[in-house]
Amino acid sequence: MAVTFYDVNSASGLKKLDEYLLTRSYITGYLASKDDITVHAALSKAPSAEYVNVSRWYNHIEALLRISGVSGEGSGVTVKGSAPITEEAVATPPVADTKATEAEDDDDDVDLFGEETEEEKKAAEERAAAVKASTKKKESGKSSVLLDVKPWDDETDMKKLEEAVRSVQVDGLFWGASKLVPVGYGIKKLQIMLTIVDDLVSVDTLIEERLTEEPINEYVQSCDIVAFNKI
Repeated sequence: MAVTFYDVNSASGLKKLDEYLLTRSYITGYLASKDDITVHAALSKAPSAEYVNVSRWYNHIEALLRISGVSGEGSGVTVKGSAPITEEAVATPPVADTKATEAEDDDDDVDLFGEETEEEKKAAEERAAAVKASTKKKESGKSSVLLDVKPWDDETDMKKLEEAVRSVQVDGLFWGASKLVPVGYGIKKLQIMLTIVDDLVSVDTLIEERLTEEPINEYVQSCDIVAFNKI
């Protein structure tokens, strides 16, 4: 069932959105979807901390877009530019021009300016509890890893070695600072920091299937985990 929001960049629109998200983690359903992207895109800037629920939701969607993206289809959402400014209009959405249009709107849209029934409130609270429990189980931690990357010999181009290592890009992997550390006999190793999202990246798989395989193994002889800490 489609959801309609009015003028989400105004104080009244943000207040209604904040009330809507009081018992919800997402715009529709139990997972992030294209509906969240639609409303997120409609906001001209990050909402102020005054709107606690909108800020929580907005920051969560921002994080998802940076890390893994959003692929859920959603149930459909409409964001309209502005709601009527009269007192009567604040309580209810604009009246349709014909009875047929009004009937269609009743079937397809959720009136966010109307009053929720006790049954709707109870259902919303139950959904929120289910989402909270589900989200808690799915929370994924991060880890900070220090990696030693060893070249074949003293003739290995260490600049190209580091470029090859950093060329590995996967969801949940973030390369950090690095330095060259002398090993002996003119040989240096690359010591590099990386941060991983635990549910998305396995360091062992990263080493075995990416860093020591072609074409990177032209420069890299082996990799060792020096330190591994949960964040």
